[in-house]
Amino acid sequence: MTYPLLILPFLAVTAVVVALSARRPAFGRRMLASTIAAVALLALTAVFDNVMIGLDLFTYPPQHLSGLRIGLAPLEDFSYPLCAAYGVPAVFCLLRGEESPA
Repeated sequence: MTYPLLILPFLAVTAVVVALSARRPAFGRRMLASTIAAVALLALTAVFDNVMIGLDLFTYPPQHLSGLRIGLAPLEDFSYPLCAAYGVPAVFCLLRGEESPA
């Protein structure tokens, strides 16, 4: 299995949870915070993945990657922090049980 295929279920679940939470009153404020968190997480991922790959702490089999990279880091590495930055607050919004607007 390739990493791009492995990412698809995570992206799909995140998209569904964010879409479901979009009708909640606190959605806008949480999505602004999620965007700020996503930018920070993506920057940290870019820095630390490049450092760790550059130091040969780990490698990726090239046949499992899309081939797109940001520095040394494969593009696929950036999907997980993105899903976390939007998915976790969306799940929290749903679990709080806030009512949808009428």
